[in-house]
Amino acid sequence: MKNIKSQITLLILLFFTQNIFAQYQPKNLSKAEENVAKEWVNKTYNSLSQDEKLGQLFIIALYTNKGEDFINNVRNIVVNEKIGGLILMQDDAAREINLVNEFQSKSKVPLMIGMDAEWGVFQRIATAHKFPWAMTLGAIQDKNLITEMSAKIAEDCKRMGINWDFAPVVDVNTNPENPIIGNRSFGSEVSNVVSSALAYSKGLQDNNILAAIKHFPGHGDTNTDSHLDLPVVSHDLKRLTEIEMAPFKELMNKGIGGVMVAHLYIPALEKEKGVPASVSKNIITGILKEKYGYKGLIITDALNMGAVAKRYKPGELDALAFKAGNDIMLFSDGVKEGKRLIQVAIDKKEISQDRIEESVKKILLTKYYLGLTKYEPRNPENINEDLNNDSHKIVVQNLYSNALTLIKDEKKLLPLNCKETYYYVPLEEAPYHTFLDQLNLNCTVIIKKASEISTIPANSKVIVGFHKDNSTAYKPYKITAESKKTLADLAKNQNIILNVFGSAYALKDIDLSKISTILVAYENNDDSMTATAKSLSGKIKISGRLPVLVNENLKAGMGMDLKGN
Repeated sequence: MKNIKSQITLLILLFFTQNIFAQYQPKNLSKAEENVAKEWVNKTYNSLSQDEKLGQLFIIALYTNKGEDFINNVRNIVVNEKIGGLILMQDDAAREINLVNEFQSKSKVPLMIGMDAEWGVFQRIATAHKFPWAMTLGAIQDKNLITEMSAKIAEDCKRMGINWDFAPVVDVNTNPENPIIGNRSFGSEVSNVVSSALAYSKGLQDNNILAAIKHFPGHGDTNTDSHLDLPVVSHDLKRLTEIEMAPFKELMNKGIGGVMVAHLYIPALEKEKGVPASVSKNIITGILKEKYGYKGLIITDALNMGAVAKRYKPGELDALAFKAGNDIMLFSDGVKEGKRLIQVAIDKKEISQDRIEESVKKILLTKYYLGLTKYEPRNPENINEDLNNDSHKIVVQNLYSNALTLIKDEKKLLPLNCKETYYYVPLEEAPYHTFLDQLNLNCTVIIKKASEISTIPANSKVIVGFHKDNSTAYKPYKITAESKKTLADLAKNQNIILNVFGSAYALKDIDLSKISTILVAYENNDDSMTATAKSLSGKIKISGRLPVLVNENLKAGMGMDLKGN
């Protein structure tokens, strides 16, 4: 009799868990393991008070560079509001680990710990090793290398106690003037964005770090920074479906655990004027959930961003975002008020309790699958060394090597013939010494400043470097009039090898007709400069392709292969 009762209980349990979905689940999960997970979800959900259930819907920011008062405020919200998670911001890894350990120990339900780690935890932790930006990765033809990279990022995330990387960006960057996406996009072609994003997500999720494709419905063709104000995307439905939303639709059924919704106004998708996608029921529930059938976690972009923070009060914004269909409100500045207003909406029958159950169970199931029920405190000792060592350098330099894109080599100036003497002219504002030092390991390269180019003998082989400031992904890519003039003057009677240590967009309005050889390296840092010098010397092959449409002469997909020795 007891056995029959237990079987009936299990059947009832399975009936009530069949509608619990998490887009992400570990590989090779058996049905029995899936049922155990759902059983834990039900048991945990039923143990929570209504206030605790509402708390699961919120993620707030943790900075370690804003002083003890800020940290104490976070501590109070974690303990009193029973929130679902944290997003780690700047700047000290050891301090963050200690606080995450503390907060996890005080939480009834394990916390989801997220970070914007698009190019690794370096994006927030300056002592970590920087991985390439997405635009650089988009030039790589062997997408398995991107998976290898994101697996390494996953390793770093685990080391810090992070379980959700808010990446990759799948916005199709069709606007060179985009102030906030640009280098963060894999490129201007939907197919390349999809294959690159899939490779990136695989490396994370195969190693139990959740991915989040962003920024739905597509932030690629904007000229306003949504951190500052509300961008408007005015394309018609056909264009939005074919370009902006296409990567999201393509990736929806690939098991990627999260989608982040942008703060954009898109008139073709939302008729009410000025309503951002992040609080639009038409866009989130109507398109993302119902039309595209997405069942993973839906999370807002940061709610402190100017695009929405200027328009709504904290708390009010959170409630609107939840009503629209989001499961999680990220970077909330109004948890307590948001919870209150969501409950008011439930009491008024504007939101059903079923909606709360759907979102909270989805969150709990994802936490279970990520192994958070078995959380082990992280050790902050040697964290900076663990996040920045030779194992990172090897992966990163291989990525930069494979991204290098040879646009043309008309006079066959590559690889360099190190029996000859070369001249090197560094232009623009960023450091160049690593590149010069690496070249001089094999060849004789004489440096000349822009003011000294008249002293270079005619018909010499001159390496020109556009070294752009890459201290952030948002720095301008444009080349100064002075640099353009220097390049034009050199091209009159010299054999030019032009190296672009910056975005391919830097070539947009430059006359390249008299330049024999053009190589795009995409970024200006020690790893990219080392890889470029090796490729020029013929030590490694060149195989990258332009990831973006630059102009009518420089189209996405352009590039030449050059065998290494």
